[in-house]
Amino acid sequence: MALVLGCLAALCWGAGDFAGGLASRRTAALTVVLATESIGLVLLLAVALLVSGAPTASDLGYGAGAGILGVAGLALLFRGLATGRASVVAPLSAVGAAVIQVGWGLLRGEEPGPTALVGIVLALVAIGIVAGAAEEGEAMHRGRRAQELGYGLGAALGFGVYLVLISETGEGAGLWPLVSARVAPILLLLAVLPLLRQRLLTPRSVLPLAAGSGLADAGANILLLIALREGLLSLVSPVANLYPAVTVLLARGVQHERLGRPRAIGLGIALASLVLIAL
Repeated sequence: MALVLGCLAALCWGAGDFAGGLASRRTAALTVVLATESIGLVLLLAVALLVSGAPTASDLGYGAGAGILGVAGLALLFRGLATGRASVVAPLSAVGAAVIQVGWGLLRGEEPGPTALVGIVLALVAIGIVAGAAEEGEAMHRGRRAQELGYGLGAALGFGVYLVLISETGEGAGLWPLVSARVAPILLLLAVLPLLRQRLLTPRSVLPLAAGSGLADAGANILLLIALREGLLSLVSPVANLYPAVTVLLARGVQHERLGRPRAIGLGIALASLVLIAL
């Protein structure tokens, strides 16, 4: 059941990231993140009130820290999707996050098995291929590839530590750590955006995309937290991190984004590595 919930979370995350990336092409990424976090908070509050839970101060603290790091990762991802290629940025963010999460699980004494360890090695190989693969005619765009690498791996760090911190919350906390993970970054963004001279309100034309992204992201987090209550972090997180397949396929179908043979092979290895980690 935990792996099924992880797959559903991947579908939600992939669709939400694609919508958020499109929104970030039309307005500042941090403005989009503020909108998605605020809209997601409404859904999380509604569900948290229906689910019993008594969080401790440490549960809420873990949630707040996770939320700030997760929003940093989300802002980098949206920026990367807005300025680069989903077929590069999204896989890097997912595979890197999976390696961090599985590594933490191993340090905590989890034993996912030798197949998962093979998957981790393949994941590292896939990162190199996806990040370094160049299509014909791309030789003059090394700067863009370096930016995509930075956004993807930066997002991976934020997402990876986010789930590690969420996994450390107690089973009796209900969904309140996720609420805390929304409130803390929202307050931070409300303070930071005026200093950066960026708008707080999302343009009306972008709001549907931001709303869809926020609801999908909140739904994914609910599914993922329930999955973590039932399964190991080292098994659930790789399945949830299959979300780039959804993002890339949407980019291919909607925006006709070209993959290129080397990058397609790298993406295939990345997805295969995540499957091996989950076995």
